[in-house]
Amino acid sequence: MARVGPYFSVAIDPDVADHPLWRPLTELYGPALPDQIAAVRMRLGTSEDRVAASLLFQGVAGRLWSPALAAAVVHGRVPHLDPARTYWRAASPGPILLATPGAPALPADPDTFRRVVIEDHLTPLVAAVRAVTPVAEGLLWGNAASALAGAMTVVSRARPPVSGTALRFVEELLAEPPLAGTGGFGRYGFRRRSCCLYYRVPGGGKCGDCALL
Repeated sequence: MARVGPYFSVAIDPDVADHPLWRPLTELYGPALPDQIAAVRMRLGTSEDRVAASLLFQGVAGRLWSPALAAAVVHGRVPHLDPARTYWRAASPGPILLATPGAPALPADPDTFRRVVIEDHLTPLVAAVRAVTPVAEGLLWGNAASALAGAMTVVSRARPPVSGTALRFVEELLAEPPLAGTGGFGRYGFRRRSCCLYYRVPGGGKCGDCALL
């Protein structure tokens, strides 16, 4: 899946568990989060923590959705991104790096996918972000939906035979909480019902799926 793009790459080297630059992903949902928000704020040149937190969340969501979705629709398996055994390290510019040494493969059904990504990772990350900066919960889940639709678009272009499967998979996820009501597909593709706040970044603008368009 790494050949699809940088968001789809996950390291599997068992040595990452002992490497000082790789940290458990659960730290990003706790003590490491304020520093990462500050780093994103400085990199974007914004003075607003909530803007940086929103965009950091969307990037992390994209890093989790992308390899899981691609593996699900191409290989029929979802990597078990166990929070206790999934690691991250900062990367600039670009998304955070992920590693899952020894991750077992699980069945690629929507319920498993929802548990692996939403319950194990995005739900605690939403709570962590809202604990340190005032970002609306609906905005964050809109970011998650946007990142999921973006991952679907990339994998569908890279692997056209699975595009229909990917769309059905994503539509099932968008039909259930917490993604229900965050957006949907129309004649112009996916359109979300919230805004990630990127337009507030100096030199930023509105994304192609933005509700403000």
